[in-house]
Amino acid sequence: MKAHFIAIGGSAMHNLAIALHLKGYRVTGSDDEIFDPARSRLERYGLLPPTIGWDPARITSDLDAVVLGMHARKDNPELLRAQELGLKIYSYPEYLYEQSKDKTRVVIGGSHGKTTTTAMILHVLQRAGIDADYMVGAQLEGFEVMVKLSQEAKVMVIEGDEYLTSPIDPRPKFHLYRPNIAIMTGIEWDHINVFPTFEIYKEQFAKFIDLIEPNGTLIYCDDDKEVRSVAQSNNRRNLIKLPYNVPAHHVEQETTYLDAPEGTIPLKIFGRHNLLNLTAARMACNSLGVTNEQFYNAIRSFKGASKRLELVEQTPHAAVYKDFAHAPSKLRATVAAMKDQYPGRRLVACMELHTFSSLTDAFLTQYAGSMDRADVPIVYFNPHALEHKKLPPLSADHVLKAFNNPNIKVYNDSHLLVDDLHKLFANYRKEERSLNTNLLLMSSGNFDGVDFAQLAHELLNI
Repeated sequence: MKAHFIAIGGSAMHNLAIALHLKGYRVTGSDDEIFDPARSRLERYGLLPPTIGWDPARITSDLDAVVLGMHARKDNPELLRAQELGLKIYSYPEYLYEQSKDKTRVVIGGSHGKTTTTAMILHVLQRAGIDADYMVGAQLEGFEVMVKLSQEAKVMVIEGDEYLTSPIDPRPKFHLYRPNIAIMTGIEWDHINVFPTFEIYKEQFAKFIDLIEPNGTLIYCDDDKEVRSVAQSNNRRNLIKLPYNVPAHHVEQETTYLDAPEGTIPLKIFGRHNLLNLTAARMACNSLGVTNEQFYNAIRSFKGASKRLELVEQTPHAAVYKDFAHAPSKLRATVAAMKDQYPGRRLVACMELHTFSSLTDAFLTQYAGSMDRADVPIVYFNPHALEHKKLPPLSADHVLKAFNNPNIKVYNDSHLLVDDLHKLFANYRKEERSLNTNLLLMSSGNFDGVDFAQLAHELLNI
C-alpha cells in the first residue's frame, strides 16, 4: 500500500503517517511548513519531505490513498492533481475509520476530558493485556506514538474531536468514526468560528449519538446537564445508555482516594473532573471485558496525560502545575481541582486567552466566574494573536468585565507577567516561613515562549 499525505506536518497527520509506516505502508508527504515535534518525529522515521512546499508531481496514479490534512486549502495543487487523476482522497478521520471498520471502536467525545479519558482507557488496556489500536491527542507515557494501527488488534480507541474534518469535508471529525462504544464527557460551547451558536454546537453531539452503531453503547456524563438532555432526548431502541457520575472518594494529606466496593484506591491524579473521566474509562473498559479489580489495580499508576494537570515542579509546601485548559468549563474544573486537593495552600492561577473562541468578543462572557476560586486570578493575552486571527483588539477592561471578577489581573506582556510572578512569590516567601502557594498555568499555548520548567525552578527557589 502506498499513501501520500498532503499537509503531513499536522499534529494528527504526522502521527497517522508514522503509524502507517510502522504498519509497513510506503508513505510520502508534503507541507509548506513543518515544526517540531512533527519535524523531528518525521525525520526519525525517514518520512520528512526532502523539500518544503507543494509539488503536483508527487501525486502519481499508483497511489492507493491520498490523506488530506485540515491545514491544506481547497485549491492546493497536490489536491487538484489527485482529483484530476481520480485518486481516493481521505481526510485523516476517514482513513482512521477505514483502518478500524472491522474492529470494536471506542470513541470519546465531549468538549473536555477527551484526551485524559482516552489515556486512562489505553493505560488500563495495556496493563490488562488487551491489544488496542488508538488515536490520542497527546503523547502518553509508555506509548511510542499518538496513533497506532495494526492488523492484530480487535479494538480501536479514538479521541473524537468535534472540529471540522478537512478543507473539502465540513463534518465534525467524530461523526466519521461510527463507534460501537461511545463516551460523552461534557458539552460546552467551543469553536465559535465553526459553530456560531451554542445550539448548533450542541446539535453535533446529538448527531454523534445517532451515528453509534446499532446495539452500541453510549456512556454519558449524567453530571453535565447538557449531556444529560442530549442523551435522554435520543429515543433509539437499539442503543444501550449508561449514565455516570462522580464516584465516592475522599482527599487525605493531598492524595485522592477512591472509596470503591473493591477497597480504598489511592490515585496519582485528582480533581472532580478527573474522577468523572475515570468513571467513564472504567465503564468503557468493563464493556471490553476488563473487571473492576483489573481496572483499579491499573489506574493506581496512571499519572495523567501530557499537559493535563501535569506537575512541573514541587517542594514540600508548594507546586507548579500546567494544564491545557482554555475553555471556561476547563478553567472552572482545573481551578476547583487545585483548591480541593490543596485546601491549605494559596492558589495563583494564570490562564492565556489563546484560541480563536477565547479571543472572540461574543464568546468572552462565557468565562464569567470561571476563576473565582483562585486566590490570585491572572489572565494573559497577546495583542498580536488577535491581529494574526484577524480579530478586533481587546482591552484589559473588556477582559475584566467578561470574567466578572474585580480581583483578576490582566496582562498583555508575558515578560511583565513573569517579573510580577517573581515579585509575588518573593513577597510570599518573606511573609511566611514556607511558601505555601501553588501556581497553575493554563493554556493551549505557552504564554508566548515562557519556559515553565525554568519558571517553576526560579519561583520555588530550587
